[in-house]
Amino acid sequence: MDVQTSLLLVAAGVAGGIINALAGGATLITFPAMLAAGLPAVIANASNAVAISPGHLIAALADRGKLPPPTRRTISFVAVCTLGGAVGAGVLLLLPERLFVLPVPGLIAFATLLFACAPQIQRWTIGRHEAAALPSTGASGAVLGLACVYGGFFGAGLGVILTAVLSITEPNDIRAIKALKNLLATCVSLAATLIFIVQGAVRWPEASAMLLGAIIGGYAGGYLIRILPGHIVRQFVIAAGAVMTAIYAARYWF
Repeated sequence: MDVQTSLLLVAAGVAGGIINALAGGATLITFPAMLAAGLPAVIANASNAVAISPGHLIAALADRGKLPPPTRRTISFVAVCTLGGAVGAGVLLLLPERLFVLPVPGLIAFATLLFACAPQIQRWTIGRHEAAALPSTGASGAVLGLACVYGGFFGAGLGVILTAVLSITEPNDIRAIKALKNLLATCVSLAATLIFIVQGAVRWPEASAMLLGAIIGGYAGGYLIRILPGHIVRQFVIAAGAVMTAIYAARYWF
């Protein structure tokens, strides 16, 4: 890896860390950066997952006071999400490269749309506080499991999906829903990254460079959140996602 590529990945990691701290949606910047660095799409996705994986864990620990107690239901959700993340990662690694690149523009577009609609989803979530939860743990687990298979396969927008799902399955205080979402996203991320590492799908020089940038960006974001309006960051991420969708659609579809 040359110096120029290293700087690109560190810069993308810094941008991703700041974006996650302020608004979320780092994958829309970091995954295309891995592709731009010349990594094959599957390796780029796996390496990106490793580079940004600490974010969910840090968020979960930051609000650990709101984490749910280890009830049977919570433990079953953790188990389902861990399994879902592992299955999604396994599907990604089993899929031929040529079949993965075909949906890449669609996946980026889907994640961009989710990110753009996140405020509306959050308002809807708040409105669900008094709704009845799904009566069956099995039904709740199935819905979460599907979301987490997607999370292990690609991951962009997983936080938004989990927030929406949990607002139905676990009507509760919005902060508690967010804390549970961070815990479950951590399980998905750790399971997927473990599969990627064991299977040798991670390019460590690129992943390490981006991870360094993400740590720096995360700390910087903690300060910038006081002075930089979140809506400006959101607009930048949405615009970047739209541009990346167009670029990769032109590359893989035409």
